[in-house]
Amino acid sequence: MSLQLKSLFFILQLLALLISISSSDPNPQFPCQPPHFNSYLFCNTSLSITDRAQSLISLLTLEEKIHQLSNNASGIPRLGIPPYEWWSESLHGVASNGPGVNFNGYVKAATSFPQVLVTAASFNRTLWFKIGLAIGIEAKAMYNVGQAGLTFWAPNINIFRDPRWGRGQETPGEDPMVVSAFAIQFVKGFQGGSWRGSGELIDRFQRKRALGGYNDDESGDRLMNSACCKHFIAYDLEKWKNFSRYSFNAVVTKQDMEDTYEPPFRSCIQQGKASCLMCSYNAVNGVPACAQGDLLQKARSEWGFKGYITSDCDAVATVQEYQNYTRKADDAVALVLKAGMDINCGSYLIRHTRTTIEEGKLQDKDIDRALLNLFSVQLRLGLFDGDPKKGQFGELGPQNICTTEHKMLALEAARQGIVLLKNEKKFLPLNRNVVSSIAIIGPMANNISNMGGDYTGFPCDPKSFYEGLLGYVEKTSYASGCSDVPCDSDAGFNDAILTAKKADFVVVVAGLDLSQETEDHDRVSLLLPGKQMALVSSVAAASKRPIILVLTGGGPLDVSFAEGDRNLASILWVGYPGEAGGKALAEVIFGDFNPGGRLPMTWYPESFTKIAMNDMNMRANPFRGYPGRTYRFYTGNRVYGFGQGLSYTKFTYKLLSAPRTLSLSGSFTGTLTEKILHQRELDYIHVDELTSCDSLSFYVHISVANVGDMDGSHVVMLFSRAPKIFEGTPEKQLIAFDRVHTSSYGSTETSIIVNPCDHLSIVDKHGKRILPLGEHLLTLGDLEHSVSIVT
Repeated sequence: MSLQLKSLFFILQLLALLISISSSDPNPQFPCQPPHFNSYLFCNTSLSITDRAQSLISLLTLEEKIHQLSNNASGIPRLGIPPYEWWSESLHGVASNGPGVNFNGYVKAATSFPQVLVTAASFNRTLWFKIGLAIGIEAKAMYNVGQAGLTFWAPNINIFRDPRWGRGQETPGEDPMVVSAFAIQFVKGFQGGSWRGSGELIDRFQRKRALGGYNDDESGDRLMNSACCKHFIAYDLEKWKNFSRYSFNAVVTKQDMEDTYEPPFRSCIQQGKASCLMCSYNAVNGVPACAQGDLLQKARSEWGFKGYITSDCDAVATVQEYQNYTRKADDAVALVLKAGMDINCGSYLIRHTRTTIEEGKLQDKDIDRALLNLFSVQLRLGLFDGDPKKGQFGELGPQNICTTEHKMLALEAARQGIVLLKNEKKFLPLNRNVVSSIAIIGPMANNISNMGGDYTGFPCDPKSFYEGLLGYVEKTSYASGCSDVPCDSDAGFNDAILTAKKADFVVVVAGLDLSQETEDHDRVSLLLPGKQMALVSSVAAASKRPIILVLTGGGPLDVSFAEGDRNLASILWVGYPGEAGGKALAEVIFGDFNPGGRLPMTWYPESFTKIAMNDMNMRANPFRGYPGRTYRFYTGNRVYGFGQGLSYTKFTYKLLSAPRTLSLSGSFTGTLTEKILHQRELDYIHVDELTSCDSLSFYVHISVANVGDMDGSHVVMLFSRAPKIFEGTPEKQLIAFDRVHTSSYGSTETSIIVNPCDHLSIVDKHGKRILPLGEHLLTLGDLEHSVSIVT
């Protein structure tokens, strides 16, 4: 859309925000309010969700229907329905980005957890669920006092495909299996679902059903909040050279779509039960994502999606105005609604839908289909159940936000996400009893404004890295060295060097902030910004002892210079660690917490920037000098690899049991049995030709021993290498992970279940999942175990 229209849209949104939420309302308006508006059928909780939604739709005029198709849905005063804002954000805490949230009332702050990429580095499913649940509780509490909606557009589950991507920080990394696992746990927690029957969240919905308050068939679909899997699909470019996210056409092979881009969304829907899907700005193979009827319908018909589909903001306008896919606005409107999109973030549908209907390009039933999905989600959220304070979670309020429990969880997440990348001669941890002075240097060292990365709200009690160290060493000094992260000048170097010379130990904080990577802004280099590299080297050369380098930001950095510098003893990646990052870093440096995080993405050398960012191919192609992407396919040099991370102690593995042979006999369809009889030798079997994959599952039992003198948690990562039966077979792929805590000189046993169809299969060039026959190599650290799959 034009810049003028885009600016107008945001001005209108801002005005609406200021008018509607200038202060929080302790008694917000709600639908079905007695005594005048509670007798409608859509207010009757004993009816099914579908019947209630259809009843509401039947009462609306065409104009009223159209005005529900925007994120800022209009109220319907004659039915007692107030306006509703669909757009709220909660990526790693309730955020201030969307107009549905404000911090101007009773609630002034919300817990700010580490940015998603840092949380992903913990490789801890339990932690992911707890964070989702904590954010969900705070979101619901803010709704109850009129400072938030119930529909939040998180998580971002796109693959961190290119290290330059400005929004890679928002994602759980580059591995589809890890991204899928994070999506499942976050969504379950945020929407108020149970987790493995753990009972961590009291099932209030079941209690209400027992009292006859809900229709028995659909009470299991009730939601505390609504989470949204975004951005569907193949979205991972903001602005690179002449390519923009608004007009970019992602050319994706069937093979890459099936094994890389689709899995997180499929898992988010099937196992996570997400109630929202957001279609992205970009086109996919020539068709705008929000007009991809085959993909949007696949989510519903094949994956069982039950929820609403929203566009990214102004993504319908971009169909016509940026991508020029349609000539007229009404064609774009008809296209996206018929494709299966339900609501537009923006005003485009409000302005153009009536004309589209009048010209016969759209029918009332197309609008009704979208409204059924929208109202069904609102009904599942209890929006039409009367006074929210008397409903499920109605007791939640400001007292449930920024709680001690949630702030401790933010601290634990930051601790677990910190990754130790280098530790020469066991330089860390420092003994606080022998550290009389310490200096911390760098433009991010005493800055709390960017600790959370993008999509951040107002943190409860943020502490800078400097403040964290000050809690351990009274004589802590600080110098910025650079005036800001771009570091265009070395004017502050002398002060930094002098500060370093006076201290016993020196910490340099370098890396990225939102001036380097964010929404609508990709990087062009993987090196430290500006003169930061010179600052690090100058301070390291001047320091009495080797220094500690702390790296901030989400995007991978080429810090090869630091890896080989003897004046630089240790490197820690903290990313965007959230409000508790300062304390967490200090605890790691002084050994009160043993780091166990692992990188959820590959760190490439600067030479990788020669690769076109718009090339969506995952697999390497040596004939055109293309090295591939992510640890599964990349064939070039690495600065640090996926899954890399050190500890202050040492762990060893022992494989207790795992099968040597897996026979598929008895698991074939009739067609496959006939094929085997007529063919002497097969290289692979199509997964859909196996009758029962679950029956083929097997356990790998592992013992993890801590052979060092410090307790610690360790991430167990089990990889597989499939037989290379065709070009494009992954170099290896992660099939399971677990985080286990092991005491010094103790051991912990863990069991991993392997489903061959899910974990040992690969995808052919036609996008079909196949199970190669022959030797599959399971790797666990330095251990290798071969499993032979036979017919």
